[in-house]
Amino acid sequence: MAFILLFIIYLAFISLGLPDALLGAAWPLMYKEFAVPVSYAGIIAMIISACTIISSFQSDRLTRKFGTGKITTISVFLTAVALFGFGLSHNYYLLALFALPYGLGAGSVDASLNNYVALHYRSSHMSWLHCMWGVGASLGPYILGFALHKNLPWNDGYLIVGSIQTLLCLCLLLTLPLWKKHASGQTACKQPSTSAACSRTFGFKDLWRLPGAKAVLLTFFCYSALEHSAALWGSSYLVLHCQLDAALAAQYANRFFLGITCGRLISGFIAFKLKDASLIRWGQGLIAVALVILATTNNGQIALIGLTILGFGCAPIYPSVIHSTPANFGADKSQALIGIQMGCAYIGSTLMPPLFGLIANYCTSKVFPYFLAFFLLIMVLAHESALLQVKHKLPVKH
Repeated sequence: MAFILLFIIYLAFISLGLPDALLGAAWPLMYKEFAVPVSYAGIIAMIISACTIISSFQSDRLTRKFGTGKITTISVFLTAVALFGFGLSHNYYLLALFALPYGLGAGSVDASLNNYVALHYRSSHMSWLHCMWGVGASLGPYILGFALHKNLPWNDGYLIVGSIQTLLCLCLLLTLPLWKKHASGQTACKQPSTSAACSRTFGFKDLWRLPGAKAVLLTFFCYSALEHSAALWGSSYLVLHCQLDAALAAQYANRFFLGITCGRLISGFIAFKLKDASLIRWGQGLIAVALVILATTNNGQIALIGLTILGFGCAPIYPSVIHSTPANFGADKSQALIGIQMGCAYIGSTLMPPLFGLIANYCTSKVFPYFLAFFLLIMVLAHESALLQVKHKLPVKH
């Protein structure tokens, strides 16, 4: 039973990644059909991000009321509806409308599944599951490219991915009883009065006062800002600063994502030997090495190596911070805190990459590694501060 459920969760993580890279891959064709400026993709992305943040912050209440299995099923259904909506849209305003269920479906399932795995499975599974997200994110553009290669419109790429999401939704619906059996066999709450403790909903103020909570939220914000800034601007940095051919830079820009995906696969095995905190520190160290390489070379090939190492460094941080949440803050509080952590991560990924764009406009692309280094430094300090406060249960200033 546990193996079947774990397999379903793996599929759910692949489904989480499937739509993530579709908009960027299809937009060069979409904006021409819709007759809108190319920059309008940012509006769609902002709508999706805003709805994802809202649903992440509400994930605790929703999961406690409906359970992880139902939330996952409903969220995948919402995502499938949004993908079919995108595929059937021939109007930009319809696209913006279907961006609402797209974002709402992503936030709750992400936080709920991450908490479930953190409570019930080893750290290695958390790394491998996030590796599956990378597999899904890579498959999405591949499916779109396959459709285009067959001379099908971009809409069919969305419809194919929507069909895959629908099949997964049916699988989740059929396996709903497994979630209840598994959760009852491995109760997440360790307190004597389990029913009372597990049924309590923790508000933002309750979590904000926890020792180390502020620091871990800052850690998430900085990590997400760093990862998404690197993903968005890495290729541009190779072209503008390293004078790499634009076509070649676009072709090899996936080295960063390849580093993350392979790094999480490897981290899953290393997690048998190292604890979450050690994995996070190793990742931060690799990021530092990568940024030194990027800051000290203008050779495109060497910079590509730095970008790949940057992906390997990012790989263990996100899953390890999430997996350590129940141990550091309590299993009864982990769902609520993970939801807020995800929300902070989405805020960082939404606001900080555009900020670098403004900085690059007024300064130069050379500041790219220093921009990332700023967030790395704050992330390291915040994470160590969180560990120190959790270890010694230091009082938190209100």
